[in-house]
Amino acid sequence: MAKSKEKDLYAVLGVARDASEDEIRKAYRNLARKYHPDLNPDDRVAEERFKEISQAYEVLSDTKKRQNYNEFGAHALDPNFNAEAARAAQHSFRGGAGMGGDFAFGNMDDAFQHVFSRGGRGRGRGNGGYAMRGADTEVALTLDFLQAALGGEQTFQLQRPSLDGSFKLESVTIRIPPGVGDGGVLRIPKKGGEGFGGGPSGDLLAEIHVRPHRVFRREGRDVYFDLPIALQEALFGAKLEVPTLDGRAMLSVPPGTSSGQKLRLRGKGIPSASGKKPGDLYALVQVHVPRGLDDETKRKLEESLPAAPHDLRSTLFD
Repeated sequence: MAKSKEKDLYAVLGVARDASEDEIRKAYRNLARKYHPDLNPDDRVAEERFKEISQAYEVLSDTKKRQNYNEFGAHALDPNFNAEAARAAQHSFRGGAGMGGDFAFGNMDDAFQHVFSRGGRGRGRGNGGYAMRGADTEVALTLDFLQAALGGEQTFQLQRPSLDGSFKLESVTIRIPPGVGDGGVLRIPKKGGEGFGGGPSGDLLAEIHVRPHRVFRREGRDVYFDLPIALQEALFGAKLEVPTLDGRAMLSVPPGTSSGQKLRLRGKGIPSASGKKPGDLYALVQVHVPRGLDDETKRKLEESLPAAPHDLRSTLFD
């Protein structure tokens, strides 16, 4: 077997050999956007560069393939490569001198030739029996707050990459699990790039972005909203109808409630896809004091309300 002329895959993506999965993914994403055929029509150089980048990412994004590549270099890219047989061949070549055989005087290319000649073919179909899984594809998916919180289905149009650099438009419907957060990633099997030689397609990775809600805001699995109440309701208490993620509920406001106080509705927060307890819903009280009172009303209030305690702000000076 002739020595491979493949470029170093790390150099193709412009990353170090100890690059993390995230660094490899980001490098691929940036380069793929730059050399994408749709952005470089009739540019054969860009097209070849795009294929080269995709092939490098296909290997380095797969833990086992990357390990084999790190160990055996470009030899691991051969369609008929067999890692176990290659390791056995290495052992034989390195130990041959001790066994008194001429085998020890060969080189590693001879060893790999020996491996391939004994049959190290892949199990895939087509292209001489070799199959390669397609590259994963990433998309950004924006959801409404309630859809992300409660789950559901989302249908969108996806341009799936083919091996020839073209794209196929496809309608994809995915299930949104309840409780998915902003920045979360959903994996949809076999909706990524086309496989090589009859190999399976890669996966689709949908990065979730959640639109802010005009009322609710999320902290972990708990949900908060501001609840304006009248002075009379704060003084004497009340039962109020309030919004929830899935409808409405009644909330008791205790007498003497102050602004900033949190009132809780248990189990009315973000549900869990794994069956764990849902979060809680908190109403943050905002007491609205009436304005524009006439003198007579002010006088009656001063007479009826107790005087402010002297130590009300003492903690500010501790």
